[in-house]
Amino acid sequence: MERALVIGSRGSKLALWQAEHTKSRLLSLNPALSIRIEIIKTTGDVKSDPLTVIGGKGVFTKELEEALLDGRIDIAVHSLKDLPTILPDQLTIAAISEREDPRDALVLPKSTSITSLSDLPQRAVVGTSSQRRMAQLKAKRPDIQVKDLRGNVDTRLRKLDEGQYDALILAAAGLLRLGLTDRISMRIGADEMVPAVGQGALGFETRSDDEQTIAAVTKLDHSETHLACLAERALLRSLGGGCQLPIAAHGTMSSNLKELSLVGLVATPDGSRLIRESISGSADAPLQLGNELAEKLREAGADELLTTLFA
Repeated sequence: MERALVIGSRGSKLALWQAEHTKSRLLSLNPALSIRIEIIKTTGDVKSDPLTVIGGKGVFTKELEEALLDGRIDIAVHSLKDLPTILPDQLTIAAISEREDPRDALVLPKSTSITSLSDLPQRAVVGTSSQRRMAQLKAKRPDIQVKDLRGNVDTRLRKLDEGQYDALILAAAGLLRLGLTDRISMRIGADEMVPAVGQGALGFETRSDDEQTIAAVTKLDHSETHLACLAERALLRSLGGGCQLPIAAHGTMSSNLKELSLVGLVATPDGSRLIRESISGSADAPLQLGNELAEKLREAGADELLTTLFA
């Protein structure tokens, strides 16, 4: 008899949606499975300090990985953009879901609308906790005042509606998954704001030797998204960055699924310096493509920018 599978999840509404969605998909593929969800509190959930203070790498994943390693859970469901590119020994990404809209979304107070970031008021206060978003926004609009933003989606929207911010930048995927499409004032094209590595995709992490769980989870894998995310994560790993540094990458597959195009970006948080490069190649070699684009960014001066950030 197969054992019950335990899905580990953070306790936020979005994380629980992702866990419930995963459970539902697994059961639809194998109704005989027994699955339950275990809520795990992570450092990023407990501490309210800016992510740059508490540390970007693993603040939303470390405790989930510890629960995997000690056997309390069998599957950790992550927003892939939060998952560090170097995993603990004995753990693996068994599958990556089909990507939801990877773009960033501009969120304005209700009944307000604009069609371009250029239309934001002078010195508008924009909320985000992402240096990647801040850098690209400031590069276009140096006058914008960026104010740190933490909390779950509901908390962030409440702060906006209370007038603490003039606008927010959030991941479109999270708003769509929570049924908050009406709060998206404008989707920011990837040509204007390169998304985070893995943005919009879910990563399903398991123990490397857990054959039963891996067999179940691999059925959730979406090969096109997986290949694109492998390239994005290879670039980030090669540059030595984490999800809180102003590094971005986005991969897209050609219509015949044979070619992968990848754009990468490295910037200073204030947007005063920004390096953007792109590359295309065989979809069969995503890791090589990510590493090659990282090298291309280095040749354009990325190392100097990153050295300044790490100093």
